[in-house]
Amino acid sequence: MTSWVGRSAVEIAAAIREKRATPREVVAEHLDRIARLDGRVGAFRRVRAEAALAEADELAARGDLAELPLAGVPLAVKDNLDVRGESKRNGSAATPDTPAAADHVTVARLRAAGAVVIGLTNVPELCVFGTTDGVHGITRNPWDLTRTAGGSSGGSAAAVAAGMAPIALGNDGMGSLRIPAANCGLLTLKPGYGVLPAGIGGGDWFGMSENGPLATTVADARLMCALLAGSERRWPSRVPPTGMRKVAVSLRSPLLGVTVAAPFRAAVREAAGVLIKAGHQVRRADPPYPASLATTSLTHWTAAVAVDAEGLDPRLLDRRTRTQAAIGRRFLKGVRASTARDTLRRRLEPFFAEHDVLLTPALARRSPAAEPWHERSWLRNAAVNSACSPLSPPWNLTGWPAVSVPFGVLPSGAPCAVQLAGLPGSEQELLDVAAEFERLRPWRRTAPLD
Repeated sequence: MTSWVGRSAVEIAAAIREKRATPREVVAEHLDRIARLDGRVGAFRRVRAEAALAEADELAARGDLAELPLAGVPLAVKDNLDVRGESKRNGSAATPDTPAAADHVTVARLRAAGAVVIGLTNVPELCVFGTTDGVHGITRNPWDLTRTAGGSSGGSAAAVAAGMAPIALGNDGMGSLRIPAANCGLLTLKPGYGVLPAGIGGGDWFGMSENGPLATTVADARLMCALLAGSERRWPSRVPPTGMRKVAVSLRSPLLGVTVAAPFRAAVREAAGVLIKAGHQVRRADPPYPASLATTSLTHWTAAVAVDAEGLDPRLLDRRTRTQAAIGRRFLKGVRASTARDTLRRRLEPFFAEHDVLLTPALARRSPAAEPWHERSWLRNAAVNSACSPLSPPWNLTGWPAVSVPFGVLPSGAPCAVQLAGLPGSEQELLDVAAEFERLRPWRRTAPLD
């Protein structure tokens, strides 16, 4: 019997369209894997076993099954996006346990393409932190169960890395796609502002938060993005006439006082060597990050949570979340009137006028231990988050696209990753470079949990 666990969404959908597999057998196999493994990983807050099998059977009866780009593909959805008939808890005991009347637009578009939602994945409370733990449990990295999967799309990343779903939906407000993708050896894209539908929480974190894919292959990420954008057509890619791109390589942390550990710097140097051999023009160059970047990140991050916490009973929130919201309320007025993000864009634009792509580490050090971080102080959480992932915030603040690509292995055996960033409209260009890494340095798709 053919196993579909560990296969890409493109492979699964093709098999179902060609009647080499049925939606039910594919969904059932992934549900069985969840039942066997998720007690160790903690990826899901809610598994839709009966509903998913019923939807798989309905899908199989559709007359247009052979035309669906995601025919029968199991999909995991981050628990801050509406799924019809399911509650959206956003990692909290303070949110209402009320079924959603309709799918979020991103969920609806992937379902219309044939995807079957198999469950809602764990997040830290209100999707604030870079570790996924809270009232719904601790989500672990399938490659190293002693470590957190990252956050806030940690459950979605863990589900895909563990082979419990071939693709997942997540979102990224301060690295919440790229951090768990880097930890768990996945490919992800945080798109630029307005490229894909957002609609996340109370104002998309002032427009910093974007929905995006978590996948094991570039082809799956491209397909998901095209469908989320409302079209299967390939986004235009700015390919230089020579095929050679100008790539800047930076090992510098954007946040003063935060350093990048040796294994992550080594991965970037090795990735740069791959691009040089592929014919690209690669040189060391650091973006002119302002010294004020840490302050801008802090004020926007905390103020965004203050907005999302409005109307929730503070007695039911974690201590770290209450503190975050209280700090953010002090900054709300200033953030709403701030021009700091425009200033940051103007400062970085000349750099990208000289370079097509920026290559950096995705993380500065390995993920924290898988522990109940929600029981610890806000200051401890903020310090750990900043130390691990200082390279994410600039691209949320600018609203420009960034990709995390698996590259190499850490001394612990867990995956390593690099980050690619570019100007607005360079999403396909970044995925093209990721595809070169995939071709020249293919990565491991699924953690060996069996």
